[in-house]
Amino acid sequence: MQTILLIAAALLYTVCAFLPATRAKPIALVTALAWLAHGAGLWMDVVVPGSLRLGFAAMLSSALWISVGAYWIENRNFALDGLRRMVMPSAVLACALQALFPGALIGLEGRSPMFGWHIAIATLAYSTLTIAAFHAVLMALQESRLHTRSERATFLSTALDQLPALLTMEKLLFRLIGFGFMLLSLTVLSGIVFSEQLFGQALKWDHKSVFTLLSWLLFAALLAGRHFRGWRGKTALSFTLAGFATLLLAYVGSRFVLEVVLHRGFA
Repeated sequence: MQTILLIAAALLYTVCAFLPATRAKPIALVTALAWLAHGAGLWMDVVVPGSLRLGFAAMLSSALWISVGAYWIENRNFALDGLRRMVMPSAVLACALQALFPGALIGLEGRSPMFGWHIAIATLAYSTLTIAAFHAVLMALQESRLHTRSERATFLSTALDQLPALLTMEKLLFRLIGFGFMLLSLTVLSGIVFSEQLFGQALKWDHKSVFTLLSWLLFAALLAGRHFRGWRGKTALSFTLAGFATLLLAYVGSRFVLEVVLHRGFA
């Protein structure tokens, strides 16, 4: 059943990606239907009685599910059609990957109740910073278009022209980064303080821990630079994308290698 729901969500996301920007109500309706189907499929796939099914595809799918929800909410306040052009195809890919790579079952028996909260907060952190990365890419394209304006209208240029002003986009970006950084800090803190209870072992300095902490440091430096030095523009975008890429490697990248390349279970 969950596979059918994920396929339905992918089809609806595809329709939504290609609807013209003038069809605001159909876009909102199709997005909501796709989001609900995606969420139901995600829940049925991940939440198994007494266990959780986790993997790189499930984490990526969860991040895109929350990203679509964030887009739907923000789009009611700001014209973010350019964001739709990026988020919807990514959500299609995430649904397809989850159907193909379901991940491994993790038994909850004997684990601390905090384990579920740790996973939930980590997923919210990844998701918020994913939408921030999409936002940063749009801002980079938007700024580039200002310097290389062309009379010829294309699919992308039309979407970029409908975005809010760069200053508004920048405020939205740092609002997302601030919230995502708070969640990432909670993820790191819970992983360090409750490692023995969460995972049944002391904190290991493996690639996942190192990349997560590196990502945290990059976002911390960005927010500090913004507050004390007024960082913005290309500097802010570079730090945002570097922090997101590092965070992606921390879990999704490492899980992809373990599951798909090495064919190993949860670690």
